[in-house]
Amino acid sequence: MHIQKIQKEIVDEFAMFEDWMQRYEYMIDLGKSLPLIDAEYKTDDNIIKGCQSKVWVHAELKENKLVFTADSDAIITKGIIAILIRAFSNQSPADIIEANTDFIDEIGLKEHLSLTRANGLVSMIKQLKLYAVGYQTQLN
Repeated sequence: MHIQKIQKEIVDEFAMFEDWMQRYEYMIDLGKSLPLIDAEYKTDDNIIKGCQSKVWVHAELKENKLVFTADSDAIITKGIIAILIRAFSNQSPADIIEANTDFIDEIGLKEHLSLTRANGLVSMIKQLKLYAVGYQTQLN
C-alpha cells in the first residue's frame, strides 16, 4: 500500500475520536502493536537524538523496501513512532524520501504535544528519512 493511502487511513482513524483523551488512548494502543526492535539493536547508535524519552529505531532493507522496528521507554512516544513506522515501513527508500508528512498536521498531533515531544516527533521523522537516504545511495 502506498504511503499516502496509509497516511489517509491514519487521518481517518484519528478523525473518529471526538477528543484528544481518546486520541491519546488510541496512540497508546498503537504503541502496543509496534513492531519491536530486537534487543541486539537497542544500542546508542539506534537512539534518536532530540527525543526527551529514549526511542530506538532500526532499519533493514528487504526486497528493496525499508522495514523499520522500534521501541521507546515512554508510552506516548511509543505511539508516535508506531504511527510513523506504519506510514513508512515496507516502502522504498525513494518513496520515503519524497513522502510529505502533512498527515501529522491533519491529525493535529504536533499542536497537542508538549514542545519537547513535538521536537522529538520532528527528530523521528528526520531519522526515518535519513535511513531512507542511506539505503537509497546503496541501491544506486
